[in-house]
Amino acid sequence: MSEKINAIETNLLTKRFGNFTAVKQVSFYVPQGEIFGLLGPNGAGKTTTIRMLCGIMLPSEGQGHVLGYDIAKKPEEIKKRIGYMSQKFSLYNDLTPPENLAFYASVYAVPREGRSRRVAELLEMAGLGEHKRELTRNLSGAWRQRLALACAIVHKPPMLFLDEATAGVDPVSRREFWDLIYRMAGEGVSVLATTHYMDEAEYCNTIGMMYQGEMIALASPDSLRESLPGTLVQLDCDRPIAAEKVLDELEGVIDTAVHGAQIHVSLEAPELLAKVEAALAEAGLIVSQAELIQPSLEDVFIHMVEKSRLEANHAGPESDQGA
Repeated sequence: MSEKINAIETNLLTKRFGNFTAVKQVSFYVPQGEIFGLLGPNGAGKTTTIRMLCGIMLPSEGQGHVLGYDIAKKPEEIKKRIGYMSQKFSLYNDLTPPENLAFYASVYAVPREGRSRRVAELLEMAGLGEHKRELTRNLSGAWRQRLALACAIVHKPPMLFLDEATAGVDPVSRREFWDLIYRMAGEGVSVLATTHYMDEAEYCNTIGMMYQGEMIALASPDSLRESLPGTLVQLDCDRPIAAEKVLDELEGVIDTAVHGAQIHVSLEAPELLAKVEAALAEAGLIVSQAELIQPSLEDVFIHMVEKSRLEANHAGPESDQGA
């Protein structure tokens, strides 16, 4: 039995624009048929990473392979074998969904004798059957998103790149979209998705957290949550910003983060909660509820960003900063 290759492999992948480093020594791999999520805020380097992997942009340093092809030496071979979808995926508004699909089938050189069958398959997969006679301009954002995905995979690519593909879509539609992605992964398609939605990262087999061009964490969602040090406490407080300032100075507090009207506090030990409540009461702050909670990926990301900042401060200023 032949050994299954990785769909993506990168080693110290780096991209510079003059003196500006957008992606700095990023290394990861994506096994065939798995979903890999690049998670981070806007400007973290996610899109630049995808552009290098898609063969659109050459790396400044490091190596990368997609479906066994070198991204620097065989970009055209990669482009033939991947699907790509972004928030701004181009659809033709004056065409119907079947007409858009037929157009992209011709662009991707789908054999003419099989195009009608493939268009019908994709209309069914995306649930667009009842909308096949509507002009694309009249479709809602969620239906346009489904159509864009269908167009991106019309040529049955073994590798799919999703670059912030669900930005601006409501949570229910995002969930339904990810159900389609899950189904594709189950059929062997490998997926790399960039997102800044923490809930979407839960769908991924592995998550790479990016910040200022660097990979600051790389593991499964469960492993990342388990890596958060200490005990996490959620406080309902009348003035969370003021509470954060008090707790940042308190011994035994690892870090704090405000979440709306609540504050999440990482403690070295659970018994320190009484000390926390006493310090806040002494400062005249009212805590209506305090409970131990399981960390979310957002908690992990905030912790990793703070850790990265501290390490950067200890290392001193550098000429290059990623974004």
